[in-house]
Amino acid sequence: MSSPAKQPQSPAPEAASPNGEAKSPTPGPTSPGTQASGLLSGAHWADVGLPEADLENDLDSTLGSDVESSTASISSSILRYRTINGRTYHSDSVTDGEYWGPNDKKANEVLDIFHHVWTLTLNGNLYTAPITDDPENIIDIGTGTGLWALDVADKFPNCNVIGTDISPIQPSWVPPNLCYEIDDASKEWAHKDNYFDFVHIRWLTGAIKDWTAVYKEAYRCLKPGGWIEHMDCSGQVISEDDSVTEDSALKQWGRIWEEAGRRIGNPVNILTANLQEHGMKAAGFVNLTKKDYLIPVSPWPKDEKMKEIGLYFRMTWLSDIEGICQFMFSNVMGWEKYEISTYIAHLKAEMKNPDIHGFVVYRVVYAQKPLDAED
Repeated sequence: MSSPAKQPQSPAPEAASPNGEAKSPTPGPTSPGTQASGLLSGAHWADVGLPEADLENDLDSTLGSDVESSTASISSSILRYRTINGRTYHSDSVTDGEYWGPNDKKANEVLDIFHHVWTLTLNGNLYTAPITDDPENIIDIGTGTGLWALDVADKFPNCNVIGTDISPIQPSWVPPNLCYEIDDASKEWAHKDNYFDFVHIRWLTGAIKDWTAVYKEAYRCLKPGGWIEHMDCSGQVISEDDSVTEDSALKQWGRIWEEAGRRIGNPVNILTANLQEHGMKAAGFVNLTKKDYLIPVSPWPKDEKMKEIGLYFRMTWLSDIEGICQFMFSNVMGWEKYEISTYIAHLKAEMKNPDIHGFVVYRVVYAQKPLDAED
């Protein structure tokens, strides 16, 4: 990004506001179909061709995680992962819906890197909600590789911590107060009423059809006075100096994802539609607070902390951008392999270009179950 733009500042909180080869059951359209306004098709990128020159790849290949992705004592059916173009995805036996993200080692490293991005953003903290200092029961919905649950179990050794996910990709060696469960959060939760002190949800963009239904399950399972916190993102890449242009790969990213989410019925426009706030209020939560964090998509800022966050955030994308794109771009949008690879080449080039000052918005919303909620 050449003369860097003004450093993004987070606005103040606002109150109230995988071994079978089964095919994916969701058929991809044979053509891109009707495009949303401003959305460039896969054919556009094929016509444009590859970038003339790529900037030097300065990514640190040593970044990542050595966390092993294995879990004992689970049903063999859960391990019958779907395979698409050589990448594995969660078993169809776990959920009726489909999640766009692969669940193999390469994809899991992305989740581990992102965990680091978010703890950097929160200055080492694991959450922002004002939960009790001595919680008894905490649940992490969509725990992924389980690092957040692992960290919070270490933080509260006397607290019972549960991490749930649709894939058994979590570590097998965990503290005695932590367990992982295979569960689909979009269905009725297998937990009793008024049990948890804290429900934590992070980065489930494009995974949920009905966020209000999820929040209602959280409300049911929380104790009166318990808290829910949900962090998620906008796929839109924006800039304060117009360095992210309308026809750029970065700008197109959000439009492609929103259209793909619309086609499968899993909304990606969580922030622009205010789904967190509206859904929590509809579920009955009170004392709702939201805060937006501006995350640079590359290490372009002058500020050293923001530069570090941008470096690691770029790694979350570029370490497995093919895996991130594959399902939504190919199976859902119907793009051809060459169209996808050409688009990705442009995306990578833009993320390595210091003259492009892009960032994405991540929003944290937390709220409380009323103290006088009926048992």
